[in-house]
Amino acid sequence: MSVLPQISESEFKVMKVVWKFAPINTNEITERLLKTTSWSAKTIHTLIKRLVTKGALTYEKQGRVFVYTPLVGENEYISQQSSSFLNRFYDGDISAMLSAYIENNRLSEKELDHLRSILSKSSD
Repeated sequence: MSVLPQISESEFKVMKVVWKFAPINTNEITERLLKTTSWSAKTIHTLIKRLVTKGALTYEKQGRVFVYTPLVGENEYISQQSSSFLNRFYDGDISAMLSAYIENNRLSEKELDHLRSILSKSSD
């Protein structure tokens, strides 16, 4: 797996919009984020520029509008971040992480049933 750019929480919110709606222009990104954040349009534009600089987004100019597409896949990024979290906090031991969640009542009965279902399918 290649090393992906480090993306801040705010940049990740921008990426989620781009991943969902790409190709998407600056105005569309801004409109969507203005509805769900307290950011100004200028802040959003700055975040987009940072993501381009980091190599997470690319763009092409279409007339007077910039249209963005991701250079980083959503699943690839989430997988890398999940592995990083697991390694950082649980020394890569997913059973230790799940035990911690279960012991601290962080998982609902529905979530536990879902995990049981996944585990039973994987052992077939």
